[in-house]
Amino acid sequence: MKRDGQKESRKANGGPAAAGSSTPEPTAQAAFASYAAPLVSDAIAYANAVRDAPSPEALHKLRVSLRRLRSLWWAFGPLLEKGGNTRQRALYKYLATAAGKTRDWDILIELIRHEDGAGNFAPALEEARGNALSTSRETLSNADVKHLLRDALTSASTELNTAHERVPLRKFASKRIAASERSLTKRAKRARHARRSNYAAFHDVRKAGKKLRYLLEFFEPVLSGSHKKTLKRLKQVQKRFGTLNDIVASEMLLRDNADLLSGAGDTGSVLHSLHKERKRRMRSAAGLLRKL
Repeated sequence: MKRDGQKESRKANGGPAAAGSSTPEPTAQAAFASYAAPLVSDAIAYANAVRDAPSPEALHKLRVSLRRLRSLWWAFGPLLEKGGNTRQRALYKYLATAAGKTRDWDILIELIRHEDGAGNFAPALEEARGNALSTSRETLSNADVKHLLRDALTSASTELNTAHERVPLRKFASKRIAASERSLTKRAKRARHARRSNYAAFHDVRKAGKKLRYLLEFFEPVLSGSHKKTLKRLKQVQKRFGTLNDIVASEMLLRDNADLLSGAGDTGSVLHSLHKERKRRMRSAAGLLRKL
């Protein structure tokens, strides 16, 4: 994606020094904890909220926090032991998936709320949603999210702070963002040439765009130039491709639970409606691809 113009001045916020600041520039190794610690605290707080008083919003925010952590560990991957980093990112994905199971039912329920005969499905859908929530809470509780995340933060921080090599944060951040941009460009090109039925190609664009957005949000204070326009485009990608993903995930959920919903109503008509909506949103997503 194209670079934006000059960066606007920004106020000091206690984090890593901004580009052009007279404050000595930190190293990537020293700055890691300033990025990771707030994310870990947020994820623990949301995990506690899911345990104590679960709500769709708490589940969503927990999943987002874990995805941001996964992207941060990817960003610092070149400075961390490869095997441990891979395992840690897999753990974040596992926990985010656990939180997402209930979220998927919430999305499906909302999507078909106004469909003809949707009321017939309500009891079965709410029961399925309740079962998913119980499983999500049990998985997250057994995983002991608080200690898992704190141990991961301590381990990675110790590894980075005891390393002999020191890399300037701005240089490191620029290289990792460039790598993420190349990944997005590659996936967008593949999706532009893919068949409209190839949802996987579109999903790869969504994931790559989300990762780049997170990295820009992490590192923007230390980068040269402004990235507001890029972030705006990435948010558009995330929103448009996200609505497409909601439709596709809901279709899969209905098909995978056909036996559960049998007798409650005509799932065929609901699936037909979702299929039509998926085609419309695929066209909308394809139009945005041309701007990447």
